Amino acid sequence: MSAANKAPAGAGADGQLRVGVIGAGVMGSNHARVLAGLPGVTLVGVAEPLAANRTRVTNMADCPTFATVDELLDAGVDAVTIAAPTHLHRDVSLACIARKTHVLVEKPIATTGKEGHEIVAAARNAGVTLMVGHVERFNPAVAAIKQAIKGEEILSIGITRVGPFPPRMSNVGVVIDLAVHDIDLIRWFTESDIVDVQPQLASAVAEREDIALLQFRTASGVLAHINTNWLTPFKARNVTVATRQKYLQGDLLTRQVTECFGFQPDGSYSMRHLPVGHDEPLRAELQAFLHAVRNGSVPAVTGEEGVASLEIAIKCLDAPAGAVAAPHHPGPRAVAS
Repeated sequence: MSAANKAPAGAGADGQLRVGVIGAGVMGSNHARVLAGLPGVTLVGVAEPLAANRTRVTNMADCPTFATVDELLDAGVDAVTIAAPTHLHRDVSLACIARKTHVLVEKPIATTGKEGHEIVAAARNAGVTLMVGHVERFNPAVAAIKQAIKGEEILSIGITRVGPFPPRMSNVGVVIDLAVHDIDLIRWFTESDIVDVQPQLASAVAEREDIALLQFRTASGVLAHINTNWLTPFKARNVTVATRQKYLQGDLLTRQVTECFGFQPDGSYSMRHLPVGHDEPLRAELQAFLHAVRNGSVPAVTGEEGVASLEIAIKCLDAPAGAVAAPHHPGPRAVAS
């Protein structure tokens, strides 16, 4: 465990953690809404340069707002969540870390791997908690799949994440905006690094890639693929995992997970629906971050993990079509129980 994960927060005498939010777009406003309702948390306020966004977040969370990050930090915070545009993540994160403030930064951690490594190193040197906001890990359906494959020999993973073009998106394509979620899930499900990348990308209606078919092989030998686009008129978020003993299908929107098992030579098998929780993923994510802050424990998604997923996403954008990044490693492995 790195030093960045060892420092408990300086909560007040009343045990309250003073938390701020940076960025009052859609995600930042939701951060503020959730934090305002969490026990043991004082929402100090939200930093946002746009007056219209400040008004919106005040209506949602009934909290103070600040025009700059420095004003928020000067108000006194133990921790912040950063939901500013990605190109600001490095500078905002480093400014907060320099003030010994614990940080949750939304995915992707930064625009480049180099910037991500800078953030990780700064947090480690300052002894503050750094977590990356890969909220899909906290989807109850994802948690049910993760539990179901524990100890299983994973053979393949398939993930579909498609939907209509988002008007808010302008500076990145589907790989950084959407597929990075699933790159993180593949690494988390397999507990293994991705070593081979075979991307197929196209720009049908957008300036940047709006169709991506990505194939991977992990160091443990698992084959995985991601299908993502901004051309589908409706949202779909589906995960399939094949192991030696079972096959799982999960709908991340309806939060239904089906497990097929007991395969017989005649082709028959048994099927059951797995129990899935009802927690709001963002609430669970923020609670996990604050737990790590309070206890000085390793956060649920470390800075290093965030950088690793970002670097794979960037490799997908940089690799020539059909290129293989590294020779495959034979043999799938069982995920540790």
